[in-house]
Amino acid sequence: MGPRHEAQTALFYDFQIEVHVPGDLVLRAIAGVIDLSSVGAHLTEFYSSTDHPWADPELMMRMLLVGYVTGIRSERRLCEEVH
Repeated sequence: MGPRHEAQTALFYDFQIEVHVPGDLVLRAIAGVIDLSSVGAHLTEFYSSTDHPWADPELMMRMLLVGYVTGIRSERRLCEEVH
C-alpha cells in the first residue's frame, strides 16, 4: 500500500456560502444589524439539564426571521429553505 494521491479537499466538506447565498440578499443585511448572541444566555434557565439537548435559541430565532422575511409559513418548507 502506498500513499493516496487524492486532493486534500476530497477529505473535507467543501462549502462556500458565497456560492449558495447571493451577496445582495436582504437576510445578509439583517444579519449585520441584529445581534442574537445573548438570546441563549437569557433562556438557559428554562431548559432542563437532564433531558435531551435543546435546540440553539439563536438558530431558532434566525430561522423564524428567515421564514418571516421570505413569507414561508410551513416549518417543513422553512427547514428545506434554510438547509
